[in-house]
Amino acid sequence: MKPYPEDVKARLVREGQEIISRYPEGHSRSALLPLLHLVQSEDGFVSANGIELCSELLGISPAEVSAVATFYTQYKRRPNGEYNVGVCTTSLCAVMGGDEIWETVCDHLGIGNGETTADGKVTLEAIECNAACDFAPVIMVNWEFFDNQTPQSAVKLVDDLRAGNPVQPTRGPNRVPTFKENEHLLAGFEDGLADEGDSAGVPTLLGKRIAAEKGWGIPSDPGWSAPEPKEGE
Repeated sequence: MKPYPEDVKARLVREGQEIISRYPEGHSRSALLPLLHLVQSEDGFVSANGIELCSELLGISPAEVSAVATFYTQYKRRPNGEYNVGVCTTSLCAVMGGDEIWETVCDHLGIGNGETTADGKVTLEAIECNAACDFAPVIMVNWEFFDNQTPQSAVKLVDDLRAGNPVQPTRGPNRVPTFKENEHLLAGFEDGLADEGDSAGVPTLLGKRIAAEKGWGIPSDPGWSAPEPKEGE
């Protein structure tokens, strides 16, 4: 792999140093996670160049960078698709249709878990819980929510992504960011889309609405206090 062009490396170093500056002196190593997202925002995966860059910025060995990059599933070790399509197959989504969605999309695209379509548009991933059980079954595209999916809607979703058609999440921004765009956000650089769209839907807020209607609040007991921790805890 060719080294980064000088202008690209200069930009990555500048942004990398900005990331590192957010951490207390002496704790720069904690910046490795967002730095790896920064690398992915450029290369679409954690490349050899990216590992070397993180190593140089933090003063640690490439092996130490690789040890972290291979531990977390959000860091990709080969080029990822423009859109990472994650189908939730954990229990609730599975019984609500997630397993059928997964099988249908795999057959439709002709790829399996962690594989990418030949056009480089879609990487398919079986996700362990998208933290949106009240909208099951759920798909996430570059970590944006697509709620209450069906096999038919999932096929249309991946077809629209591959065709370049406008695709809007159920909640969140008005359009799905690309994988690289979202990685830049995860590195800690705002994309200006935080106030677009809905964040919490009606099912999520149902308990809060019922509590307000019935005047329920957090129980309080002025005589209660937290127990003192035992020695060694």
